Amino acid sequence: MHKLDAPKRKKNSLYYERFHHPDPRVQLKMEVLWLKSQKIPHPKICQLAGISPNTLLTYLRDDQEGGIEKLKEINFYRPKSELDFQRETLKKYFEKNSPATINEAVYRREELTGIKRSPTQVRKFLKSMGMKCLKVGSLPSKADPDEQEDYKEKKLEPRLNEAKEGKRAVFFVDAPHFVMGAFLGFVWCFERLFVKSPSGRKRFKVLGALNAITHEVILVTYDTYITATQVCELTSKIAALGLMIPITLVLDNARYQKCKIVEELALSLSIELLYLPSR
Repeated sequence: MHKLDAPKRKKNSLYYERFHHPDPRVQLKMEVLWLKSQKIPHPKICQLAGISPNTLLTYLRDDQEGGIEKLKEINFYRPKSELDFQRETLKKYFEKNSPATINEAVYRREELTGIKRSPTQVRKFLKSMGMKCLKVGSLPSKADPDEQEDYKEKKLEPRLNEAKEGKRAVFFVDAPHFVMGAFLGFVWCFERLFVKSPSGRKRFKVLGALNAITHEVILVTYDTYITATQVCELTSKIAALGLMIPITLVLDNARYQKCKIVEELALSLSIELLYLPSR
């Protein structure tokens, strides 16, 4: 017969865990051991807890071997799907051949393993491997990763490090073009409503420079085209800030930015133009 060593501290732990442990199966174990500590007969414990005598003996044996910490262990049998045995094979395949739909994944998986499963099961399996349904992105067809990495390490990062030390001001320059049009929302109505809106050909241009460290934004705005004249205006506006450290503008290769007029003005103002790699 198992004799439970249940000093006051252990009884208090059993009493607490039977109500507060996050796993209900562990709560049941604590309930059983707490009842045992109250010197309740085994048949009565089985009746109150709804367990078999063999289960009771298993709980008591676990308590003998490792106490409360042993009782907190959850070692229930969890059958594995047949797909789990093919996990690595399927993972390597899908890393190189991403399915566009779940139905395609079902077909490809069955073709590889001979195991047929429903779309719901396959979706769950893909998620368990860490796969997500994400929109495909695009890369410039002429992008040169080596050239970009060289630009980043030898040109951009050194200047950003100087900016962090307060030895240089780095601005990222770009120009979004906002289409003038109505912003359509939702209203309660008896039939769909329509509002007049511009054709979409008219745009509002913003040429801005973002300070890489302070995140201050310097802007010039127009409702006409952006040309070298506007870039020169922004450059002059940055120069007028009166910064006592070197200034670098990081720009793309748009024609209105990478031209003689802009370069000559920047040179006269002692502002460095750092163009992004063309590829």
